[in-house]
Amino acid sequence: QVQLVESGGGLVQPGGSLRLSCVASGIIFRFYIMGWYRQAPGKQRELVASSSFGGSTIYAESVEGRFTISRDNGKNMVYLQMNSLKPEDTAVYYCNKSPTPWNNWGQGTQVTVSS
Repeated sequence: QVQLVESGGGLVQPGGSLRLSCVASGIIFRFYIMGWYRQAPGKQRELVASSSFGGSTIYAESVEGRFTISRDNGKNMVYLQMNSLKPEDTAVYYCNKSPTPWNNWGQGTQVTVSS
């Protein structure tokens, strides 16, 4: 059974940066496109970035040019570098398979962008 553990969130001022990390276990990591999702209060969870085993990436329009997804297939890890953060980026961030996530979600990591 897949297990996903996210970390790296926190409180940051607008314009700041954070790097999120996710480690996956219980799967053959290289088989899957991995994505970062986020869920803001009162909103549906949305996919913000995804990365294939070979490094092909897709970004939501709202984060294009500010966020960068990467992965270390040897360590079963996926990362999200977030720059030029905005208050509207405030959400709980999760990693999971893309485009159809597993039913098993991690606990997520809270990102709060506020002055």
